Amino acid sequence: MSTFTRRDFLRIAATTSGSLVVSTQLTGCASFSKPALSSATFTHGVASGDPLASSVILWSRALPVSPQSQVTVAYEVSLDNEFKQVIRSGSLTTDASKDFTLKLDVTGLAPATSYYYRFISAENQSVVGHTKTLPVGEVSQLKFAVFSCSNYPAGYFNAYMDASKRSDIDVVLHLGDYIYEYPMGGYATSKAKKIGRELAPDNQTEILNLADYRKRYATYRTDKGLLALHAAQPFIVVWDDHEVCNDTWREGAQNHTPDEGDFFKRRAAAVQAYYEWLPIRPPMGDGHPQIYRSFDFGDLLSLHMLDTRVIARDKQLEYKAYQSADGFNGAQFKKDISAPDRALIGQQQFNWLAKSIEQSNAKWQLLGQQVLMTKMHFPAEIFASSDRTKFAPVIAELAQIKRALLQGKVLTEQQLARVQTVMPYNLDAWDGYPMEREKLYAVVNKLNKKLLVVAGDTHNAWQGQLKDHQGKSVGVEFATPGVSSPGMEKYLKLNTQQADELSKALSLLIDDLQYCNLHQRGYLTLTVNPDKVQANWYFVDTILKEDFAIANTHQAEFNR
Repeated sequence: MSTFTRRDFLRIAATTSGSLVVSTQLTGCASFSKPALSSATFTHGVASGDPLASSVILWSRALPVSPQSQVTVAYEVSLDNEFKQVIRSGSLTTDASKDFTLKLDVTGLAPATSYYYRFISAENQSVVGHTKTLPVGEVSQLKFAVFSCSNYPAGYFNAYMDASKRSDIDVVLHLGDYIYEYPMGGYATSKAKKIGRELAPDNQTEILNLADYRKRYATYRTDKGLLALHAAQPFIVVWDDHEVCNDTWREGAQNHTPDEGDFFKRRAAAVQAYYEWLPIRPPMGDGHPQIYRSFDFGDLLSLHMLDTRVIARDKQLEYKAYQSADGFNGAQFKKDISAPDRALIGQQQFNWLAKSIEQSNAKWQLLGQQVLMTKMHFPAEIFASSDRTKFAPVIAELAQIKRALLQGKVLTEQQLARVQTVMPYNLDAWDGYPMEREKLYAVVNKLNKKLLVVAGDTHNAWQGQLKDHQGKSVGVEFATPGVSSPGMEKYLKLNTQQADELSKALSLLIDDLQYCNLHQRGYLTLTVNPDKVQANWYFVDTILKEDFAIANTHQAEFNR
């Protein structure tokens, strides 16, 4: 931690008067001539986010050295990382009601410009952060880094660390599961003690209230990789389910039971903590669960960040609800899943999205959202067994039949039925809400636009073609692997060779699937040009220690 020198203090005092052009979402700020700064530390680093062409959110946390009701710190924004060209400076105050987090909306900035920033207390200063405003006009290239599903007890966030070293990234997109609500001893915690990733002693139960959620964020924000990436580039974020609890929907969640209290009170606590700890500009103000919003990158791309979890999702269907001693009630299942009013994003968000896409003149429309949009229709036979360890050999056998079919070989009626009788695999994804997906595709087709979609949630890497019910191409989806959360290899108990073989088999069996990786953690980058998009997946060789390397990569392209 650097020391705030007398020279720094005098410079801020001299340059503050008349130079403050900022607004704040969560804290007040005012110009000052003789700042009385508090004794505080910045142990959770810095972050920036929700960049626009002329503004950006800056974030830090100022923990008082001794018990205090209020903390005052200074900030500086500069055109260089040595702070010789300071363009903004001032002070701001925080307190326990905000968990001592600091949030500053710096306005009046130049487009497509890099800025450096830091926060200063009486004896300390934060690390220096870098951020960048969005471009306007003609844009020739953009590069996004895409992340989701970082589970602290499961392992180190090495994917974040690797991306923090890439200077060509313009913006980081985080698609959710930034934290997990589970307790120690539960999901993905089996190696936590051995690798030094146990949760804080006072935060090892399932998190339910505001204090719990705040402490969980505080633990996650000690990871070196996450600290480094937040300091390196601006984030544009959206939540998935685990920022609240597993399989959240409009009125509840799989991982919320009546004995855990009122769901909406829990959700409100989760939303408050999220807005406090993430560098986001809440579209409807603090505490409001509406998070969807758009960002324009000149004439090249419009980014629409969606909420598929909290505000409108109807409860997920489950196959077991249609199973009885008489067999599977396919007629009722088809009726329920095809209900025209069945919603994932809901009518209000849908109307906003349709209007945003229509009004955008950008060459590309990018949806940043959580769950897979690609039709992942598996042969129905796979669902016959509840034993996950039997999935892989069945899939391998079915892949041989599908390969023979594609090669023009004659198959029996039974063989054809085995590969052509398909069902949606994941009812938590867009496959569980097909009518709303078709409605979206119809809007996009009518507007003669192509979708780019990025997704997270599954912990695995995917590339899929987006096609409507008539088989017409609507766009392409690229899904990022998890940062540390276990993938399909864990659930199906696959070794590396088996996972590779299964990946190839699934790409063959699932008509709209072009690529998948089922066993490695990492992240995705998207390089967008006027005529094409290049996707690059980077997979780390380990999450069990901080010393890591990139073990594998994959590249794909999509042309307009």
